[in-house]
Amino acid sequence: MPKAAGDAKLLIQSLNKAYAATPTNLKIIDLYVVFAVASALVQVVYMGVVGSFPFNSFLSGVLSCIGTAVLAVCLRIQVNKDNKEFKDLAPERAFADFVLCNLVLHLVIMNFLG
Repeated sequence: MPKAAGDAKLLIQSLNKAYAATPTNLKIIDLYVVFAVASALVQVVYMGVVGSFPFNSFLSGVLSCIGTAVLAVCLRIQVNKDNKEFKDLAPERAFADFVLCNLVLHLVIMNFLG
């Protein structure tokens, strides 16, 4: 086996071992982020195949997915217990901020649809 393949396998094993120690609530947020980004990618591929006739709708959908993913990453940073910067912030407050920001984001997106 080449050295690069062995190094890659060792790296994947160490990442898998480290991620196994991640709390379940952070894994759920990670899954949500992956879903939002995958949704945006599906929309981009669909636009490439079918066309972009209602371009505002395409932009609204992609920006909604990407904006939601960014807000979820911010939520993950805030509820992570290992992050010392947000140790005084309650997880309920971080989730309330996430919901409020999502509401504002989607109101802007709905307005952009025209």
